[in-house]
Formats: sequence, structure tokens, C-alpha cells
Amino acid sequence: MTRAQLTRTGILRMALGGGAGDPLLPAEGGGGRRAPFLLRALRIAVVVCLYWFTSIAMVFLNKYLLDSPSLRLDAPLFVTFFQCALTAALCLGLSMGAACGPPCSSLPTLRLDPKVSRSVLPLSAVFIGMVTSNNLCLKHVGVAFYNVGRSLTTVFNVLLSYLLLKQTTSVYALLACGVIIGGFWLGVDQEGEEGTLSWAGIFFGILASLCVSLNAIYTKKVLPVVDGSIWRLTFYNNVNACVLFFPLMLLLGEFRTLYHFDKLGSPSFWSVMILGGVFGFAIGYVTGLQIKFTSPLTHNVSGTAKACAQTVLAVIYFEETKSLLWWTSNLMVLGGSFAYTWVKGLEMRKVQEDPNVKSSERNETGV
Repeated sequence: MTRAQLTRTGILRMALGGGAGDPLLPAEGGGGRRAPFLLRALRIAVVVCLYWFTSIAMVFLNKYLLDSPSLRLDAPLFVTFFQCALTAALCLGLSMGAACGPPCSSLPTLRLDPKVSRSVLPLSAVFIGMVTSNNLCLKHVGVAFYNVGRSLTTVFNVLLSYLLLKQTTSVYALLACGVIIGGFWLGVDQEGEEGTLSWAGIFFGILASLCVSLNAIYTKKVLPVVDGSIWRLTFYNNVNACVLFFPLMLLLGEFRTLYHFDKLGSPSFWSVMILGGVFGFAIGYVTGLQIKFTSPLTHNVSGTAKACAQTVLAVIYFEETKSLLWWTSNLMVLGGSFAYTWVKGLEMRKVQEDPNVKSSERNETGV
């Protein structure tokens, strides 16, 4: 995504960013009067703060569940499975509330159709790879390095767009990708210098970046199967994921781990699990709100700034000391991501103003 987050919500982000409607979001104004500037500014500020809080809280909660020394739960697939199950349950619960009137009255009725479930299965396989590799990356690396560890999503977007969709990319966008790659490698080098490098975390971070890009492509292909409904797709995707996670957990011995887990009956443990799942579900909604009240471009810029704030907070919270070159790697990743977003925004504006400019630009600067 864009900044792809961590999460089962890559689907909601991609689709909402592409203009798909969300029945829980307020309709965009038609002929009514615009709200006063101060009210609109306040509303945007509240929505952006809500997005930042939800996204950062979700990452810290997942880090606790996946790698807390006090919890000592070595079952990352179970944590991901539970969050997928809770997401499916919340989708179903909101759908059942459609009969209660606004704001749920426009939600589609959800029922499990085996034929549709089979059609969504290829996307679900990519989806499992995305959420699992995201969580495994977070398990093996610190929250401060997490953004750099899975920063290659933009690079894979460009690569897969060319290989699968035959879409070229401008030189300026490629230069921005080069800055991101340079920041990534510098970050890996600095983690190694500090003795905190995890090659497993790097591997899962790269895999997560690849899966996020594939998830966006497969989502576009599968959306027509569910009549373009993001809620139906989210429901089927998470139900399929729950089924597919069972053999994986059995294969990796996580059921045995859970059997010997001493906090399995602890209300505080399940409270954190449920809270993490709710935040994971809510991130899709608040992302949609941010896009609705600003724009997809502003959402990407906000995501970049949020990643910077998340890194600083993690360094302070975990009382870490980082070198100048380590901070430089973060700035390169964030700067490259911002530059790519800015360049693509300018290119989209040119295309909107003059549809013929797209082909001419590809001939002059396309790669």
C-alpha cells in the first residue's frame, strides 16, 4: 500500500484508495453546502489523528503478542488466525446489524457461498502470505526497524506492474525507488553493525513487501466475483484464511505450543488479543475515512509521516540508541517514499488534465 501496513486490511486500503465505496463512510457531498473551513479542518485533523493512533497502536500490540518476553507465546500463526477470525466475525456482525437501520443499513447481507469462496481462494493464499510475513517480520525485528524492514512494497509495485501489467514507470519515480532501496540496504548494514540484525526478519520483510504488491493486483482481479463489495471480499478472504491456517498451525506444532501456554486461560491475555484484532479491523475503516476526507495522495503522505512518528516512538519507548547512519537509512526510506508519492501525484494530475500526455510521457521518460 502505498505504505502497506501490516494487516488484513490491505484489501480495504487498496480498494478504498481506488474509489470503491464503503457503506460505513459518509457520502461525499453532492449539491449541499460545504462545511465551514474551520469545521472541515478540524474534521480532517481528527480523522488523521485517529488513523495515526489506530495504526501505531496496532503495531505495538502485535509486537507484544508476537515477541513479548513476559508473554512468551511462540505462536505467530495462531495470533494471525485469531485476528482473521475476529475480522470475519465483525464483518458478519455488522451485516446482521443492517436491519437495525443507519449506519449499517447499507451494508450488504453476508452469507457463505462455496462457489464464491473457491473463486476468492487464490487471493486468500496471497493474503495469508501477506499477513503472516508481516507478523513474522514484526516478531523478528524491532518496531523501530519494522518500517525499513518492509519498505520495498513500492519497489515491488513498480516491478510487478511492469512484469504482469506491462505498465512503464517514469525515470523520476524509478529514482525515488532507488533511494528507497539504498535506505533499505543501509538500514540492514546498520542493524548488523549494532548486532540487532535478524536475517529471518529481513527475509519476511521482503516477502511481506512482495505479498502486499501481489495482494493489490489479485484484489483487482477478484473484486468482480463479489460484485465489487469490499465487505464481502474481506469476509470471504478472512474465512478462507481461517480454514487455511489450521493445517499450517498443525504442521508447525502451534497447537502443542498453545496446549503448554500458561496464560491461555488468562482474561488479560484474551483482552489484548481481542483489542489487537479490533484495531486490525478498524485500521481499514479509519484508512477509508482519511482517504474520504482528504485524498489518496494525502493519505500516502500521512502514512509516511506516521511511519516516521512510529519509529521515533519505538526508539523512545524501548530506550534504544541508534547511530546517525541508522537514522539516515530511515530518512532515505521515508524521503524516497514521499518523493515517489509526489511524482506519481504530479503524473496523475497531468493525465487528468490531458489524457494524451500519458502516452507521450512514456515515450520520453518511460522505462
